Amino acid sequence: MSKVRISTTASLVLALVAGVAGFAPASAAADAALVTDPASYVDPFIGSARDGNTWPGAVRPFGMISWSPTSTRGDQTSTGAANGYQYDTTRVRGFSLTHVNGAGCNPGAAGDVPIMPYVGAVDSSPSADTTDSKYASNFSHARESADPGRYTVTLDSGVKTDLAVTTRAGVGEFTFPADLPANLLFRTSNSLNGSEDAQIDIDAANRRVTGSVLTGAFCGRRANGGVNNRKTYYRLYFSATFDRPIVGTGTWTDGTLTPGGVHATGGEGYATGADRAGRGSGGYVTFAPGADTPVRMRVGISYVSLAGAELNRETELRPGSTVAKVAEQGYREWNEQLRTVRIGGGSPDQRTTFYTALYHAMLQPNVSNDVDGRYLGTDQAIHSLAKGQQAQYGTFSGWDQYRAHIQLLALLKPEIAGDFAQSLYQFAQQNNGVWDRWLHNNGATHVMTGDPAAPTLATFAAMGVRNFDTVGAYESLLRQATVQNPDAENDGGCPGQCTGQRPALDRYLDLRYAPQDACHCWGGAAETLENSLADFSLAMWAQRLGRPAEQQDLAVRANWWRNTFNSAATPTEGYQQARNADGSWAGGFSPSTDFGFAQGSSATYTWMVPQNVSGLADAMGGPTNAQTRLDAFFHDDAGNWSVKGGSALRYDPTNEPGLHAPWLYNALGQPWKTQATVREIVDTVYGTGPSGLPGNDDLGTMSAWYVFAAMGVFPQVTGRAELLLASPLFPTVRIERDNGVELVIKAPGTSDANQYVQSVRLDGESYGRSWLPESFIRNGGTVSVTLGAEPNLRWATGANQAPRDFVPVPGACDGVALPQPSPGTPGPDGIGYWPLDENTGTVAADQIARNDGTLVSGATWTPGRTGSGIQLSGGGQYVDTGRTILDTTGSYSVAAWVRLDNANGAFQTVVSQDGARNSAFFLQYSGSDRRFAMSFASLRAVAPIAPVAGQWYHLVGVRDAATGRLALYLDGVLGRQVDACAGEASTGPLVIGRGRFGGGPVDYLGGAVDQVHVYDRPLDATEVRALFASGR
Repeated sequence: MSKVRISTTASLVLALVAGVAGFAPASAAADAALVTDPASYVDPFIGSARDGNTWPGAVRPFGMISWSPTSTRGDQTSTGAANGYQYDTTRVRGFSLTHVNGAGCNPGAAGDVPIMPYVGAVDSSPSADTTDSKYASNFSHARESADPGRYTVTLDSGVKTDLAVTTRAGVGEFTFPADLPANLLFRTSNSLNGSEDAQIDIDAANRRVTGSVLTGAFCGRRANGGVNNRKTYYRLYFSATFDRPIVGTGTWTDGTLTPGGVHATGGEGYATGADRAGRGSGGYVTFAPGADTPVRMRVGISYVSLAGAELNRETELRPGSTVAKVAEQGYREWNEQLRTVRIGGGSPDQRTTFYTALYHAMLQPNVSNDVDGRYLGTDQAIHSLAKGQQAQYGTFSGWDQYRAHIQLLALLKPEIAGDFAQSLYQFAQQNNGVWDRWLHNNGATHVMTGDPAAPTLATFAAMGVRNFDTVGAYESLLRQATVQNPDAENDGGCPGQCTGQRPALDRYLDLRYAPQDACHCWGGAAETLENSLADFSLAMWAQRLGRPAEQQDLAVRANWWRNTFNSAATPTEGYQQARNADGSWAGGFSPSTDFGFAQGSSATYTWMVPQNVSGLADAMGGPTNAQTRLDAFFHDDAGNWSVKGGSALRYDPTNEPGLHAPWLYNALGQPWKTQATVREIVDTVYGTGPSGLPGNDDLGTMSAWYVFAAMGVFPQVTGRAELLLASPLFPTVRIERDNGVELVIKAPGTSDANQYVQSVRLDGESYGRSWLPESFIRNGGTVSVTLGAEPNLRWATGANQAPRDFVPVPGACDGVALPQPSPGTPGPDGIGYWPLDENTGTVAADQIARNDGTLVSGATWTPGRTGSGIQLSGGGQYVDTGRTILDTTGSYSVAAWVRLDNANGAFQTVVSQDGARNSAFFLQYSGSDRRFAMSFASLRAVAPIAPVAGQWYHLVGVRDAATGRLALYLDGVLGRQVDACAGEASTGPLVIGRGRFGGGPVDYLGGAVDQVHVYDRPLDATEVRALFASGR
């Protein structure tokens, strides 16, 4: 690789100005001057090998045009790597006008209109050159260079290509050998994924070439549903002019060359290999040989029209524009953007890795509107910017980007983030309300899984982004999360590109998990985890908008991840596992399985509960067990680091589902392990050179993770703006948000050895938490971190110092002081007792307070555990007392005998008390656990064994407000207990045989009930055993 920008003398001067004196060590002094020329540290070749799928071409921040090489390995229908460039492939067939950074799905996306300088006679159709043996050229990296906004290479054919761009246009200078024919080939149909149609028109008299390509088809070659994506969703127009006379022309269609031709049409199709090779159209222009100056071309592009492409060109590139001048302007613009984050200290390699990562994070999203504000919508119509909107942005790799990239965008560029949010909202409005999870330009491709737009926009809102229609966008996302879209039952494109925003939503809302055998999704367990986090994010947004009822409903759904957590999955305790609609666990299980998941294993996805880490730890058997398991996730069996991927049982830095996992130690009370783990990944997984990224950059996601990690902070939870702390890599980081807020992170003692936090000060005050509050981002401030060589095992390890679980539902303990027990000795039968011994009529008498119940919808009598009982069908029958009996904000106990007709995957409620929208508690059979449970909001205390249909069981659910515990006893034996600190008020009636959720009745019981008791105090174990032994 050659990337020479400044002389040795200039390097020394720059180092002195930056305060780094040549090659300063990582332990540079705290007052090291901040970098003033960050663009000089950008190496666009980083990530162009080892599946990083980046490219080195000319581009402006968030630019529409990106002019970069398309490499070839001898197959006209493919490339060296996804998105057109692979460092170890040194043969080029053109320089394309559009690219996507770091996407997978070889051959990637875009790569539209490759333009190839060719020396010699054009005497055959370039489309017929299916092996790229004639109309392509080798090159050497020694004759190649790239800077932000500029790319240069001298091909082995002797042509020097020098490219620079604005946002929507570019200028290229092609210097040909003096004694040979000079041609430029416009391969208009040869987009990376093929094309439906293409057109070229040559106007030699006016030195102009225009045309377009009708294309799309991202991920169209995937085996897991890609054929559904072999479709068109945009037309790219281009218009090019030259400073030299055109002395010859020609066109081609498929294998036919037409010398002198000036018009051609024809696409390649979207197939690959022999089915596509040799097809397509294009044209060429010839210039007189022997000139001592380069052929200079100005080109503009547009997704709206040819006139738009010409307007973009003439507005952004004046006649006479040179590569040198445009490149200088581009370099200056890049410096302005990159200076949003200024670092002080660090080694040259660390600064290069950091600023290149920041550069890559600013390549997407892309401006998609013309200079006149018009853009192509998802409905294929032309639209204009909304009032106040500065730009329409396209291309959204949601499943990837919502885990790190969008947070960095919102932190650094809130104005751009707001325009991007408005853009996604407008695209959704044009797409029948559906927010697609992977937009390529304007095109809905449906790639991946989950509902990433929800956490994306909720995070924007949390981080102070305001310049978009927040209410309209929220309500649109809420509707998609609550009302099933017609596409939800469509298997088209599945499993990898399933249509619809929330597949099988009605079934999901009924079962409270995505069933593997009927979810119309990539993987049921993954979909459940994704939806749980999306619903949590929407709950946070609802809270900010002052919509408590919606917040409560969504917050309950945020914990449905529990319904795919199999506590007995094996081989060592619980894991996430796919389950079928009947409640059975799907497939043979091992932690390494990817069945039920998307691009990850159960071992990875099990950690994907950032919104409720304490709940996850509890499900794993407690914090100690969770800590041990997390240790094993980052280390091999011998205790060595395992953070580079390659094992489905361990951390994988090459893909997104586990990116947050290194930061989980903060919530588990061991922040020093987060510090060590993050630093190990930063130092050994990322770096300089073409292999400096661990895997697909995925539109800047991996790069954004590195930027956060190097700064020593991370936004762990979507829908929130808290930042978790680790150890900063640089002595000083200064962030200047576009809205004027300034954040400073200081770590004067940081070094390779000093990576452990000893103490923290926030705005000069001692600070003992391992996370920074939302106000830090909103208002700015300075955090100062003292680092040392040994871990401080006391800093930020307390329960109140760890990151909170931001699950705003009753029952989630948050370190609050609990009230002490108060004396009280109510009678042995409590405050309500329904023996259900009438065996006739429609009244079930209360033997204590006369809160008699009424049999509803045909509930009948049946032989009970003793005497008679109530028989319920599971289809709308229940017993209604008509009165509020329990104060559910305090302590209480509920007991009953129950016999199930069917112990399947359906939820069935034995006793509950109605709240405004949801029952305050459910004494129930949990279909997701296949166990009896006492459920409180989203928490469940679960019985130790699975019941058998047709057998009587004695259930006692207990909530103790004094200890903050929720418990369930089965036949006198205590099952699992969970935290339930804050009670939920309810003013509705106590009912037998159903629950209430989302404002309506749910979970009807199919079976018999007998001997129902309620108490306004927590029964102890002795009382429960006595009650069970009495048979009452």
